[in-house]
Amino acid sequence: MAEGTVRPSSVVDRHEVIDEVLDAWAPSLGDDRIAYRGHVYRVYNVARRLAGSARHDHVLAIASAFHDVGIWSDRTFDYLAPSTARAQDYLRSHETGVSLGLIADVICNHHVLRRIRAGADADVIEAFRQADLVDVSGGWFGAGLDRAFLREVVRAFPYAGFHGILVRTALSWFVKHPLRPIPVLRLSGVLQPRPPSD
Repeated sequence: MAEGTVRPSSVVDRHEVIDEVLDAWAPSLGDDRIAYRGHVYRVYNVARRLAGSARHDHVLAIASAFHDVGIWSDRTFDYLAPSTARAQDYLRSHETGVSLGLIADVICNHHVLRRIRAGADADVIEAFRQADLVDVSGGWFGAGLDRAFLREVVRAFPYAGFHGILVRTALSWFVKHPLRPIPVLRLSGVLQPRPPSD
């Protein structure tokens, strides 16, 4: 197997960046920490499998850790911009070599409904988009991945009520903001613009 290729049966159960971010945001995550941690690691493992190599592992780890964190850090279900801002703050304070723009593209586009084909980083953005969809759909959408691998990921990181959290949060948003659609419903099928990074 070529160097850097993701092995078919490898499920990553610890990542220094992911654990650092989740520890830092633990007070905000509160009782939802275990459920969000599972989602983060499931998305990360599926995204790196879809990416097909370890080349984007660091980008995928940072994006996985931060992509929904705005739900808790900023107490909003309109969380794409806050999640992106938190990730960019992290990048500014750490020597990661990861582009602020790339992390913004990955997070801001992870709910786009159509396949992302254009752009130099379309492969990593699309891998992440599909990985989140695999997890949010509970594996109903499998992105063409081996079902045994998906079951292995869920065994390593059970859902722990994650989907219930999403439903409760979405319903609460609808009650408070009936005329302001949640991010998933506002997105078109095109690459979304980045929020300002300064």
